[in-house]
Amino acid sequence: MFKRIADLRTEDNVGKTILLRGWIHRLRKQKEKTFIILRDDRGDIIQAVCPSKFCENLMIESSIEIQGKLEKDPRAVEGGYEVKVDKILIFNIANADYPIGEYQSDEILLDFRHLSLRTRKMINVGKLRNSLLRYSREWFAKDDWMEVTPPILVQSSVEGGSTLFEVKYFNEKAYLSQSSQLYLESMIYCLGPVWTISPSFRAEKSRTIRHLAEFTHLEAEAPWINMTDLITIQEKLIFSIITQIKEHNKKELEFLNAAAAKKLDEISTPFEKITYDKAIDNLRSIECRIRDNDGKERLIEWGDDLNLESERELTRDRSNPIFVTNYPLRIKPFYVKQDPLNEKTGLAVDLLAPQGYGEISGGGIREDNLEKLTKRIRETDLNPNDYSWYLDLRKYGSVPHGGFGLGLERLLRWILDFDDIKNVTLFPRTMTRILP
Repeated sequence: MFKRIADLRTEDNVGKTILLRGWIHRLRKQKEKTFIILRDDRGDIIQAVCPSKFCENLMIESSIEIQGKLEKDPRAVEGGYEVKVDKILIFNIANADYPIGEYQSDEILLDFRHLSLRTRKMINVGKLRNSLLRYSREWFAKDDWMEVTPPILVQSSVEGGSTLFEVKYFNEKAYLSQSSQLYLESMIYCLGPVWTISPSFRAEKSRTIRHLAEFTHLEAEAPWINMTDLITIQEKLIFSIITQIKEHNKKELEFLNAAAAKKLDEISTPFEKITYDKAIDNLRSIECRIRDNDGKERLIEWGDDLNLESERELTRDRSNPIFVTNYPLRIKPFYVKQDPLNEKTGLAVDLLAPQGYGEISGGGIREDNLEKLTKRIRETDLNPNDYSWYLDLRKYGSVPHGGFGLGLERLLRWILDFDDIKNVTLFPRTMTRILP
């Protein structure tokens, strides 16, 4: 009976005849016998030893089925087990020019991503991504949130028209969604707290190590919540994910970055909370500087948005994420609710990962007043007619509500302590890359 490698590594199976299918990950041929490192469809590997006459034409990445006895050998890779092969069935003999070796440049690995996914690094990244999705769903289900699937093709922007990807929709213009937020807001009136994991698209002309043109977006909205509730929801969700990863993904963490695994042990709740005012004071005290649109450098001041450099300075020496609240209203999107205690600020909150990894989550309380929301839409040079359906939500039973969006790739990049966000993305889409 065919089994996966992970199911075989027990003392009970030693001496038994087993059947495995997979791909030749590594190959070392000798005159009488050949050593095969076999990789199965979940990325686990095992050493197999077979007569060389069975595999004269085999190459790396050939697909095969092997039959043989499982034996214990402390010299064997991955756990000290190996298979003494007595039969091989060949499905496909790979070409000899397989382009992915043990050591390749990042660009080659990206150019051949459809093949470099087979590297053990990307296999473990894929497993961790799967775990993030599963742990998120488990947390929301346990807390009685409803998962929904908002549309990806839309006709109105959420984050600004300059970052929209335009597509032809029959005889009309449409866009790829920047965020599901507006649609999630419409569902809180009939389904209560709702959430989704969907792709989002940003046509930002950015080459930074934390930006993608397409990313995996976890978003949530709930009725009748305030800022304290919103912060608590995000804190509980992220801490639950971290806890689950530490408990169930030790193998992947150790393989990808053992030091990052130890870093997660330092995460604790509650996360620190500071206001935007306090953040600017801290940044000015260390003379943090930013560049204007004309390229001139100056000291950061109140009213500036926090960018990659300023977020890095705020979190450089921290081990825990921090929440930054109450940003200037004018630098936040039109739907952010004005702070009733300070008309210059909005009830917005960003969660910054420690050690310079920057924003991983952003959200806030939504403006629920029809007149104020309409005014804000006009102030941001948008047309209220384009948001007529969204404004209807304020006409018929408007309630206080809020939500957030979390970038799965940014979260995973911080967890793994990777330099570039492309390394935690199976098929990254950037300004210069849409293949494969």
